[in-house]
Amino acid sequence: MAGFLKRLVPRKFRNDGVAIPVVRLQGAIMANGSQFRPALNLAGAAPVLEKAFADKNAPAVAISVNSPGGSPVQSRLIFQRIRDLAAEKGKHVLVFVEDVAASGGYMIALAGDEIFADPTSIVGSIGVVSGGFGFPELLKKIGVERRVYTAGTNKAILDPFQPERENEIEYLKSLQLEIHQVFIDMVKSRRGGKLADDPDLFSGLFWTGTRGRALGLVDGLSDMRTELKRRYGPKTRLELISAPKGLFGRRMPGVGGLSGEVAERIGSGGVSAVADLAEEKALWGRFGLSG
Repeated sequence: MAGFLKRLVPRKFRNDGVAIPVVRLQGAIMANGSQFRPALNLAGAAPVLEKAFADKNAPAVAISVNSPGGSPVQSRLIFQRIRDLAAEKGKHVLVFVEDVAASGGYMIALAGDEIFADPTSIVGSIGVVSGGFGFPELLKKIGVERRVYTAGTNKAILDPFQPERENEIEYLKSLQLEIHQVFIDMVKSRRGGKLADDPDLFSGLFWTGTRGRALGLVDGLSDMRTELKRRYGPKTRLELISAPKGLFGRRMPGVGGLSGEVAERIGSGGVSAVADLAEEKALWGRFGLSG
C-alpha cells in the first residue's frame, strides 16, 4: 500500500533518487529491417528516442550503442535526431559503448556529449566500405548469357554479372571519399580538441576502448550503471525505454530488444533472408564478433 501511495506523489517530490531514461540502440544499421531480420534504423529508433527525451525531470538521457555499422544514411539520421532532441529538450546525452561502436555505430555514438566504453569495447573504423560479388565467369560455366538494355550509358554501372570496369570503380571510390569526408567532419566537429594527432585516426582502423580513449574517440572507461550512479548519486534509477510492440507482440527490431532466431529470419525471406543474414554476420565478423 505504501508503494502505491508513493507512486501517486509527483516524482520531483519523492526522495528516491534521479531517474535516467535509457535507450538501447543495437544491431547492424540498415534501412529495411523487419521483425524477422532485426536492424537498426531511424524508423525504429525515433519513437523510443522521442519518449526518452520527453521526460521533463531527467537531467540526461543515456544511450547504449552496440553496432558494427551499416548504412551511413541511417547512421547519420539517428545521430541527427538525437542531437535535435537534445537541443530541443535541453538534455545532456551520455553514450555507452557495449561490444562495438564502429563505422556507422561510432557515427551514432558521436551524438553523445560524452562517450564511455568498456576497456575491451571496439571503437572507430572511421571509413567507408562497399562490398559485393561478381558472377560473370559463373554465368559462362553454366551457359547463361547476361542481357542488359539501358537508356543511359551508366545505367548498368557496377552490374555484378558483368566484368568490372576501371572507370566504374573510380566513380564508386569518388562517392566513398565524399561520404568519408562527411564522417571525418562529424568526428572533428563533435570531438574537437579531444582528438589525438594520429595519422591512422581516419584510416578505417578500429581500436579497443582503452586505445580509443587515448585517441580521444571516447571520454572515459566505465559502464552505464557505475557512471550514472557516480554522477547523479547512489539512488539513481536506470529506466529502460522499451520499443513499441509490432506484429505478434514483438518489440521493434534494433531498439531495446534482442536479435531474432536465425531460422525465423531464413524462413521468412528465403534466399534473400540468407543473403541479408550473411551481410549482417560479415559486419559483426570484421570485429571478431558474431551477430
